[in-house]
Order: sequence, then structure tokens, then C-alpha cells
Amino acid sequence: MATKTEVVLVDDLTGDPADTTVKFALDKTEYEIDLTKDNATELREALSRYVNAARRVSGGGRRAAVTGKAFEDVDGRAVRAWAQSKGIQVSPRGRLSKDVVEQYRAAGN
Repeated sequence: MATKTEVVLVDDLTGDPADTTVKFALDKTEYEIDLTKDNATELREALSRYVNAARRVSGGGRRAAVTGKAFEDVDGRAVRAWAQSKGIQVSPRGRLSKDVVEQYRAAGN
């Protein structure tokens, strides 16, 4: 018997199917929200005034678990679910390998 696992992003504001996960931080707290393309654009436009006037700050010793262009706009939960459905071994936590993310993208995700 075959099992198919499908991960569906839902816009956290409207309940519509989401296109992306947006990550941001404020007052040392990091957030992420699943949004449609229009809502993500609206959020970015709302914050653009402040982002344009702000200074970038280095991580101060903190490192993101996944870095680099290969991992931008990738939901780790979706990659893990996809990998597991394909029989690819991935750990339930921590850094995803570049190879697994590239396979996930090559599959049209």
C-alpha cells in the first residue's frame, strides 16, 4: 500500500491556500507566518518604511539552522514530509542537507 503525504500551507490571516512562509523578527523575537502572495507583499510593503531606515545587525553569535540561497523560502516541515514520503532519510530536527532541498525543488516544490 502506498501512502502520500501532502503538506498544504494555509494563509494564517485568511485561511486561503498560502504561497509562502514569511519570517521576521521584532524585539528579539522571531516569527513566521504563512501567507498568500498578496498578503506577503502587503506585509513587506507595510514594513518597508522601517526596513529602509534600519541598520542590519549581524547574528551576534547566533546562526540560523539553515542558511544560504539554496534554502530561502523553503519550509523545513514540508521538505521533511516530502523526503519521508520518498523514502529519503532526514532527521526530524536540525539542518537539512543541501542535497535534500535541491531534490525537493527539482520535484517541483
